[in-house]
Amino acid sequence: MIASSTSTLGNLRFQLAVFHRIPKSPKASYEPDSERQPRKFKPSPQLNRWSRARSLRSGRKFDRTGQHSQQLDPNPPLQLKEQASPEQKDTTLTAINGGVDLDLTAGKSIYMVSDGTGWTVEHSVGAALGQFEHCLVDRNCAVNTHLFSGIDDVGQLMEIIKQAAKEGAMVVYTLADPSMAESAKQACEIWGIPNIDMLGPITQSIASHLNVSPSGGPRRYPLTDEYFRRIEAIEFTIKQDDGALPQNLHKADIVLAGVSRTGKTPLSIYLSQKGYKVANVPIVMGVPLPKTIFEIDPEKVFGLTINPVVLQTIRRARAKTLGFGDGVRSSYSEMDHVREELEFARKILAQNPVWPVIEVTGKAVEETAAVVLRLYHDRKNKCSMPRISKRY
Repeated sequence: MIASSTSTLGNLRFQLAVFHRIPKSPKASYEPDSERQPRKFKPSPQLNRWSRARSLRSGRKFDRTGQHSQQLDPNPPLQLKEQASPEQKDTTLTAINGGVDLDLTAGKSIYMVSDGTGWTVEHSVGAALGQFEHCLVDRNCAVNTHLFSGIDDVGQLMEIIKQAAKEGAMVVYTLADPSMAESAKQACEIWGIPNIDMLGPITQSIASHLNVSPSGGPRRYPLTDEYFRRIEAIEFTIKQDDGALPQNLHKADIVLAGVSRTGKTPLSIYLSQKGYKVANVPIVMGVPLPKTIFEIDPEKVFGLTINPVVLQTIRRARAKTLGFGDGVRSSYSEMDHVREELEFARKILAQNPVWPVIEVTGKAVEETAAVVLRLYHDRKNKCSMPRISKRY
């Protein structure tokens, strides 16, 4: 087994060396068709939002013509410069976002390669890029990410790495097969491509800790009982949205209560995808809550609150989407009404001190969900928890 792996790596080094040294005619390029259009890559939604923010700050307009402002050279030299020239940094390329071409400032590229769905590598890179948001938004240092999922063949892997070498991209990969991971590492080292194996080191550490060899295959998602429970939770949550079917509150794992536009629905859907049956109940001034919410286990009810200024901004935006212009006055987004409604909700939540009150201002759905689940499991497992009715 070891000899076979060593032979494979030796052949790989020889093939890469030959490819690197012998110049090829355009017809002998790794592209099967010399007139084939360059491949379009789809950046992550978050990076597209960052790019739009940069464009708005700098006054640039989006190119929605669907045409590339710069074409990739079908056969550029593999020798890469250590730093891009200022002219290269100022060039632009077109990326696809939801079927609409957006003009993105060309910059550093990160290739994400996975033999599965790509969820692990995409979220890992996204988490790391979150540490550079100040640069990505304010300092115009462009980054484009490209995800390649389902890569289970060395030939496909080499094509991706060749393209990364030509573009000067960084390669981040999660390849469960050790031989595939080693091939990626060797190819990147030969071409001088910065690369990171996101899965190999932690897999080996766990294998040593458990004293068990890993399977070496990509993660599968079988149709287990857990899978069907998650689907059932999603269906339940959709039916229980916005106070519907209050007679079913006792079937919910988690019940969310709060005024309109505090994020009850997106939080409910997010939690349901983790397998929790969630119901959300709106608190409307002058409208009593359903009786069933006081009859169920109070430890599974969570209140949501928000800063009034932020809530007013959200409601004004919501009113515009509903067709209400600036000239149409509505108490829904008036500050006095917003404050009264929040005070009405505060009194209801205070009358039920077992319900934790979670402050959602400035929190992403994932952050609020993490607080809800921590409190939920602390209570379920009878763990010690902070003072009841504290705002989290």
